[in-house]
Formats: sequence, C-alpha cells, structure tokens
Amino acid sequence: MLSTGQTRELFRMALPMVVSQSAFALMVFTDRLFLSRIDALHIASALGGGVTFFLSVSLFIGVMSYATALVAQYYGSGRLDKCPRVLTQGFLMALACQPILWMIAWGMGGLFGAMGHSPEQVVLEQQYYYVMMGGAFFALMKACAAGYFCGIGSTRVVMITDVLGVLINIPLTWVLIFGKFGFPELGIRGAALGTVIAAGCTMGIYALFYFSTLHRERFCVAESFHFDSGILRRYIRLGLPSGFETFVGAATFTLFLLMFQSYGVAEGAAMAIVFNWDMLNYVPLIGLNIAVTSMIGRYVGSADMTRANQIIIAAFSIALSFSTLLALLFVVFRTELIMVFATPEQDFSLIAGLGSRMMLGMATYVLADAIIMVCAGVLRGAGDTRWLMNTSMSLHTLMLICQYVLIKHLDVGPMVSWWAFVAMLLALASVYLVRLLGATWRRPSRLARVMAE
Repeated sequence: MLSTGQTRELFRMALPMVVSQSAFALMVFTDRLFLSRIDALHIASALGGGVTFFLSVSLFIGVMSYATALVAQYYGSGRLDKCPRVLTQGFLMALACQPILWMIAWGMGGLFGAMGHSPEQVVLEQQYYYVMMGGAFFALMKACAAGYFCGIGSTRVVMITDVLGVLINIPLTWVLIFGKFGFPELGIRGAALGTVIAAGCTMGIYALFYFSTLHRERFCVAESFHFDSGILRRYIRLGLPSGFETFVGAATFTLFLLMFQSYGVAEGAAMAIVFNWDMLNYVPLIGLNIAVTSMIGRYVGSADMTRANQIIIAAFSIALSFSTLLALLFVVFRTELIMVFATPEQDFSLIAGLGSRMMLGMATYVLADAIIMVCAGVLRGAGDTRWLMNTSMSLHTLMLICQYVLIKHLDVGPMVSWWAFVAMLLALASVYLVRLLGATWRRPSRLARVMAE
C-alpha cells in the first residue's frame, strides 16, 4: 500500500538530489551548446571524450559512491561515529588510485583512433579526455563526499554544493572555450578545464559543511582521521561489485557509442543531441536512485523492512509518473528539440532527420530507465551488489557483442543498431524487476551478512 508519509519523506530527500543532478545535466547541456557554436564535430568529440573519461574512472567512482549505502547503514544502526570514518577511508582509496588512473589515461588515448574516428575528431577527443583525466582525483572525492552527505540524509548540502559548482562552471567554461576577458581561446579543452576547476571548487564547499561546528561535534569528525580496517574491508567488499557494475555498464555504453560514431559525424552528432535530452529523464532518476539507496540502507541498518517496502512503492510511483510525462514530451516535440542544437551556417537536415527518429526510441526506453534506477537503488542499499554486478555484466556484455555484430559485420543502418540498444534496456529492466519482487535479497540472514564487518 502506498504510504503518504513515506512518499513525502522520499520526495523530501530526493528533491535536492534531483536538483543536484539536474544542475550537472545543465552543465553538460551548456557545454555541448557552447561547442555547437563551433561545429558538429566538437559536439561529437566532447561526447566521445566525455564518455571515455567516465569509462576510465567508472570503476573507482562506483566504489566511492557506495559511501551512500555504507554511511546510511551506520546511520540507521545509530553508530554515528563510524559515518565520517567512511569518508576517511574513501580519501585514502582515492589517493591510492591515482597511479592507476595515470596509467589508464596513458593507455586509453589510442582508443578513439582504434574505433575508426576521423583524425580531426581523434585530436579533439584526446584533448578533452586528457584534461578531464588530469582532474580525476576531484571526481573521485566528489563522489565520496556526496555519498557521505546523502548517507546521513543531508541531501540539501549536496544540492547547494552542486548548484554552486555549476554556477562557477557555466560562465568559466564560456570564458575558456571562446577566450573572453583576455583568457586564451581553448575550445574543447576549455570545456574540460572548466569542469575540472569547478569540481575542485565543490570540494572546498563540501569541506565548509563537513567541518562546521554542529556537524563536527555530532559525528565526532575529529576522531575519524585514521585507518579503519573493518570499515575499509566492508567498503571494498560491498563497494567493489558496485564499482564493477558501474564500470561494465559504462564500458559497454562507451564502446557502443564509439562504434555508433563510426557511422559518421552526422550520426555521432545526432546521438550526442539525443543523449543530451535523455538527461532530462535520466539525471533526475539518478537523484531518486541515490535517495532510495540511502533510505533503504538506513532501514536495513535499523532492521525495519516494513518502511523499506513503503519506500519501494513510493519510488516507483514517482519515477514512472515522471518518465511517462517526459516520454510524451519527447514524442510530440521530437523535431523541435533536435533543432535546438542546429549549427549555424551548416546543413543540419541529416542530423535533424536521424535525431528525430532516434527520439522515438528514447521515448520508449525512458520507462525502462525508471524501473532500472529504482530497482538498482533498492538492491544497492540492501547490499545486493554482487547480484547487480553479475547481472549487469552479463546483459551489457551480450548487448555489446550484438552491437559489434550488427555494426561491424552485418553492416546494418544506424536505426537498427539504435533499436537494438532500446531492446537491451527493456530486457535489463525486466530482469531487475524480477529480482526486486523476489525474496532472496531481503532474507534476514543475508541482510545480517551485509552489516557484518
């Protein structure tokens, strides 16, 4: 039964995260919009370089982001002093990961050329990618800090920090891309550099909240700055499968995107534009997913599965209602939405025609995204990360193999490949929903193992 109280509680916690994630989407949207004023090649290159950056850091960010569930579980069990220790262990892990990230950046730079992109596009993609990888430490720590504050239920802190970060990023990126106010004209490198600088600024804002007197005293922050083997082991045991799940999803999506871009610049630009609009649905769902993960983790920590079930029902109600409205918007105004990104003094007809047809596929899978994000949030909050990892790896690998055969061997058109991508998301949503409705993940013995250090 739908509980009005639990719906309000979830909405109160999720709304700041939706605003936070939407602010991030606005940042990416404006970056692409600024670059569209140069040409379509810059849009496609920013997408290729951006998703390759996320692929490179996704495993580490996936682990770091598990701070949300971990902190929420300690918070729900009343062990508030252990909450900031999670952040300390995250900081130590982020430092230890830096040499690995530098090696990944050195090795991944050749991926763009290997995927058959034009030499001009490869140069732009590498410029964007290398700058972003230079600021990877900020990305990891930002994920951990955001997870910490979400875990203790302070989602407004995350919202305020991210909104301020975007308010720094947008004008800074505009200045750096076009060389305003005496700054050099950096083009696509300016878009990446603006993002890195803004991420560094957000860490300073998080520090102000973290070391505030009220928070410092309530959570015993001063006593948290030490290595804690029990928490670190639990962080890695539960967070690593979550990280692999994120990595495999990012890897298959990135490789699919890069293969799709081998159709040509017009196809790559059309995909970039469609995914920009997809963020209107997906990014708020990420906010809801984080809130669900935190609240389920809290109720798992306090062994209150009745309230956990109420949160699940409320989450589905919110997610499906929101995604249905956006699906209708994407169908009715698909051509107008594509034309927002029309490049000046260039023939945009091929991109507009392909993009408007791809919008129909996106309108189909947004409901699947809603189901996936709610189910993943619940299962991750309950510590069912190993099943999520195995299932995600299996289905995403299957999707990538199918796309490779379709694009590279059967030489199908871009719309066939696109609808195969839509079908994979529908299949993933079905499998996740079956797991959620089952009883395996909620057994008391299983939940007890999740809480054990």
